[in-house]
Amino acid sequence: MTEAEQDQAFTDAVAQFGGAIARMARGYEADADLRRDLEQDIQVALWQSFARFDGRCSLSTWVWRIAHNRATSHIIARRRHTRRGWTNIEEIELPSDDPTPFDRATSEQAMAQILSIIDRLDPPDRQILLLYLEGVEATETGEITGVSSDTVATKIHRFKAMLTRRYAQPGDAS
Repeated sequence: MTEAEQDQAFTDAVAQFGGAIARMARGYEADADLRRDLEQDIQVALWQSFARFDGRCSLSTWVWRIAHNRATSHIIARRRHTRRGWTNIEEIELPSDDPTPFDRATSEQAMAQILSIIDRLDPPDRQILLLYLEGVEATETGEITGVSSDTVATKIHRFKAMLTRRYAQPGDAS
């Protein structure tokens, strides 16, 4: 790929996926300054990656793979500096005194609470759930993360079940 083609591929990818990359970065990094740094790192990695892009996978899969690999590297580097107490979906416990999303006034606040839960997950589970929130299919998520689509579906189901158990209101259908 020539440098001009690389520049055009990058421009097209950022136009198509820029908002989703920003949301994904928010899921990986809570600190605003570090989040901006992460977004820039992802964009640099994405631009550099188009020199190797050969079209064997979809543009979407390529962009997500690059973005999540860079974000995971960012988290691992930050983890060395900060002990966060990550856990996996099967082990996460939510304090019962946390307000539920239903107690919140807007869906933005509810999403912020869900993202705060996702922020406590270890990077592989976080990656799967952030891709799910972006509407990426289980098969493509499996290609991006390197796990089977069945594993992806199981993780998503467990997350939904955990949220339902925690936030279901009395009288809700089970």
